[in-house]
Amino acid sequence: MSETSNHAGSRLDPEPIPRRDFLGLSSLGAMCASLIFAGVGIFRLPKAAVLSSPSKKFKVALPESLPAGQGFTPPGRSVALFRDEEGVYAISLVCTHLGCIVKSAPEGFECPCHGSRFAADGAVAKGPAPRALPWLQVSGAGVEYLVDEDATVPPGTKVKA
Repeated sequence: MSETSNHAGSRLDPEPIPRRDFLGLSSLGAMCASLIFAGVGIFRLPKAAVLSSPSKKFKVALPESLPAGQGFTPPGRSVALFRDEEGVYAISLVCTHLGCIVKSAPEGFECPCHGSRFAADGAVAKGPAPRALPWLQVSGAGVEYLVDEDATVPPGTKVKA
């Protein structure tokens, strides 16, 4: 007789796991994994995941060669600064309709998103913008000025150059 006959297996072979035990172990593993992930989330919670944003108050030096009535936009900002005979002033470039950044146009500003147009002083020339572009607080003198994007001032407010 041969050794490889219809033998069911060795007594040393592991027994197959019953389905009920397998499902119980699987659910226990899933519960442990969810507790681990929840614990990781709880330990990360005290560290805020907030992106830093630039300060709303910033210093800007106007170029000496800036012609009167022509805007200067500091890099990375949505503000235009102007200098004329009466002084220096700043106008926000954020459209009052839906917050797009307006672009300079020959007669003032134009919103590329929905077609609003603004006069050189920020007043609405053509809708759908509901309000004029806000004038921002400017302080300082000489070449360097401090602009506060959070503080609006009445249109026509200028700081002496």
